[in-house]
Formats: sequence, C-alpha cells, structure tokens
Amino acid sequence: MAMTQRQVLELWRKALTAYVRSDESDMTARQQAVLMTVALTPGPHTVRGLSVQLNIAKPAVTRALDVLEKNRLIKRTPDQSDLRSVHIERTVEGTAWLRNFGSLILAAEAGEIAGTDTDDQGRAVA
Repeated sequence: MAMTQRQVLELWRKALTAYVRSDESDMTARQQAVLMTVALTPGPHTVRGLSVQLNIAKPAVTRALDVLEKNRLIKRTPDQSDLRSVHIERTVEGTAWLRNFGSLILAAEAGEIAGTDTDDQGRAVA
C-alpha cells in the first residue's frame, strides 16, 4: 500500500532529525539536491547542466558545489575536450554520505528512529 503524503513527510522528518542531531555539518536542501543529482543521475555533470536540470541559477549551483567540494563530497575535474568546462563527480565520501542518509530514511521507515520531539532528558528539542 502506498504511503500518504503525511506518512512520507513524517518519515523524512525523522530521517532529517536524526541527521541534524549527528556530528556532521548540516547540508542545505540545495546542496543535498545537487549532491543527489550528481550521484543518482547519469553524467557527465557540469554547472550549466545541473543548473538546467535543477532549474536554479548557475551561481547558486556553483555556491553549492563550493561547499560540497570543501567537504570532499564532490570533485571537479577538467573536461579534456573543453578545458573551459569542468565535470562534477561524486567522491567516495559523497557516496558514503548518501548511503548513510539513505540508511536513516530506511531506519525511519522501519520504526528504528524515535519520533519524539524530546531528547534523552525529556527536554523539547528546538
């Protein structure tokens, strides 16, 4: 049976909550979308191509890529046929991040992530 919109959103909320509680630095939704697009769709990927695919401005893609590259989740490599262009590729670390985040979603779906809004001491978490 298909999940309702509310169930899907609750699943996503639980996974995101577990992610933001981790020691990893938070990634913006735009950065996540860029990383997932690079990792999950056929390449080669370029700034221009990502801009078109995600329907966001090239400077916004570049800013997201700057952070992703700084965190070693993607790498830029020169296009050998056009040295003015670069290809965007996921790294081993980027693949690991996606696997970990995917595991959080699966854990939320399996009920392995608590759905409460309190920490271990019963305080509300903001």
